[in-house]
Amino acid sequence: MLNIRNVKMEDLSEITIIESLCFPIEEAATKETFEMRIRVIPDSFFVAERKGAIVGFVNGPVIETPYITDDLFREIKANPLTGGHQSVLGIAVTPHFQTRGVAAALLAHIEEAATAKKRETITLTCKEDLIGFYEKFGYNNMGVSKSEHGGVIWYNMVKKLTL
Repeated sequence: MLNIRNVKMEDLSEITIIESLCFPIEEAATKETFEMRIRVIPDSFFVAERKGAIVGFVNGPVIETPYITDDLFREIKANPLTGGHQSVLGIAVTPHFQTRGVAAALLAHIEEAATAKKRETITLTCKEDLIGFYEKFGYNNMGVSKSEHGGVIWYNMVKKLTL
């Protein structure tokens, strides 16, 4: 059974390991970045556990615009109580649990939380090979992002929330 909960500082080492397994070093968030996100946005940072072990996570701040900008990877501020756009700066699932519905459960969880707080959209960027994955969950491809994060081409994916 999968349990999804808000992040705690004690999760830092497991999260950092999963990130390093899922992303190349140029794209991966650092331990320091995760420490900041855990401190500043624990209300939009969720971990998925199976039998007490973290198998995946999703996180991102609420932003004022519908698209992610590169400055968010360096600096974020606390989420407003309501409104705005829920970003997803990272979603990662440990390789052994990929293709088992963990990412889908994490996306559903952050969407429920965003809807409850009257967010307008959920927004993320992904590489071209993942566009179809996100489209299955109702995200629309809004074209190539201005992001230069990690030196790769990213696509803006946005899902309008029903308020």
